[in-house]
Amino acid sequence: MDTAMGGNLSKYAPIFLVLALSGVLFLLRNIHTLERWNCQSVSSLYQLQSSISSVFKPSGPFLPLDQNHSYCPNLGQEASGEEAHEERYLLESISWPEPPALGVPVRQSSDPAHSYFVIQPPTDISGRATWRVGGKLEVLVHMQNFLGQPKRYGGDFLLARIRSPEIGAGASGWVVDRQDGLYAVELPLLWAGAAQVEVTLVHSSEAVAMLRRLREERPDRVFFKSLFRSGFLSETTICNLCLPTGPRQPALCNYTDPHTGEPWYCYKPRMLDCDTRINHAKGGYKKHLLTTTESMLFLSSTIKAPVQALGMDNITILPAVKELSLVRRDRAKFLPSGYYYQGSWRPLAGIPIQQFNDSSAITQCLQGKLFYMYGDSTVRQWFEYLNAFVPELKEFNLHSPKNVGPFMAVDSVHNILLKYRCHGPPIRFSTVSSSELRYVANELDGLPGGHDTIVALSIWSHFSTFPVEVYLRRLRHIRRALARLLDRAPGTLVVVRTANPQKLDPEVSLYNSDWFSVQLDSVLRAMFRSLRGVVLLDAWDMTLAHPTHPHLLHPPPDIVKNMIDLILSHICPAKQEKKKS
Repeated sequence: MDTAMGGNLSKYAPIFLVLALSGVLFLLRNIHTLERWNCQSVSSLYQLQSSISSVFKPSGPFLPLDQNHSYCPNLGQEASGEEAHEERYLLESISWPEPPALGVPVRQSSDPAHSYFVIQPPTDISGRATWRVGGKLEVLVHMQNFLGQPKRYGGDFLLARIRSPEIGAGASGWVVDRQDGLYAVELPLLWAGAAQVEVTLVHSSEAVAMLRRLREERPDRVFFKSLFRSGFLSETTICNLCLPTGPRQPALCNYTDPHTGEPWYCYKPRMLDCDTRINHAKGGYKKHLLTTTESMLFLSSTIKAPVQALGMDNITILPAVKELSLVRRDRAKFLPSGYYYQGSWRPLAGIPIQQFNDSSAITQCLQGKLFYMYGDSTVRQWFEYLNAFVPELKEFNLHSPKNVGPFMAVDSVHNILLKYRCHGPPIRFSTVSSSELRYVANELDGLPGGHDTIVALSIWSHFSTFPVEVYLRRLRHIRRALARLLDRAPGTLVVVRTANPQKLDPEVSLYNSDWFSVQLDSVLRAMFRSLRGVVLLDAWDMTLAHPTHPHLLHPPPDIVKNMIDLILSHICPAKQEKKKS
């Protein structure tokens, strides 16, 4: 009987083998479908949890501080005594006037429609009101609330510029808060002809107070995620600079950089190990951050809204006079880094700028050069501009995601290399492979440097949702690495791009407001200004001063061209003609 049963089993063995092979083939062909199903399941679960959380959210705009202050300011390399002193000084230097009391009624907040500015007339020796090239224009801004009443305290965020669109001229102004509802604006007079004055209210002082509170108490309002995968199993978890921990929270995966000490964490997947992380991505933006009343401070009509002139808003600038005493007596105390004239940027200090209008001129300047660009998408624009404008440059396909990188372009004939790589987290790009997450400081430590090397950095936009201490820590690590690079290779040219204003609406203001950017920008300038061998490229002025273009996070091509012209002018400075003896 056993023999008969064995014979029957052997008879069906081929059938069992075929069924087993069919199952394996089915699994292999559908593994990606299973992975997608798994990811979607985790994503759906997270969305459900978020929905439940929002339903039980307290009626106030913020959670208690002990639940929100999760950015871990003390993580990272410990600051030296001198660096700690610098940090305190920088934080004090960007302190912003606050309203006298929290919860000021919206009707008592700054209203651009009721506010106005007045051009202050100058007088020369003859007593006539004249403005001349080399002098300054003074403007007084009167801020009023929605009731038409003068405000008695400061803290409003204002921008000012003078422009002559017909001749492609423009310059930014300097705003001084008198902290009594009045703001003094100083505008340099740098070209002759008709010119128009513009004053813009970016945010009221009451809105700025709300932004400051969001920055300090809700650094989690932009969240990140990572995909973990092993075989056909995959899970997605939330990541950030620091994450809340507790009995109800999952364990953490610690991805703190061993060299810089820059912290980064993800919640550990339930079924996978921490070393199975394959990518990093922006998770999204948290909503419902403000109450209905607080949201009234961020209406479209009060964000980047023009303040009208009481009387004239334009003047005629006369040519400079020969009597230097007159010019000196009225010379502006504040001067921007440059201005536009006939559409071209003209720096007021440093080397003369050249126009690189032909691709051949750029090729000649970059011959034998290695050009490394690190940072956010605003420096990636430089790579894209050069790669598109110079036909000899051929982009090497690294199979990188679009708009993410890394990217590389080569001109083998003229020995030119361009490289772009994004900075390490926090980075709000769509999806970055874990293997491509690099910190700028570490990348700089890997560069030999030298006279044939250009390094360009732009690191600011993705730090706008975090307290300034987080940004200070990142810049400190980068500055240390730059100091080491310039010490071993003094001929290296380093260009640091500043922040720039951008288009704002009620939602964008809560995450990427110009107020966040101007605070970070002030810190960046102060930290790199004293580092010898570093060129600060003033993207803020180059955007604000442009006579026709609106503010955009990614400036339009002609502004980018002016930036590239400025960089190339430092790489290949114009030869100065020798004076005849």
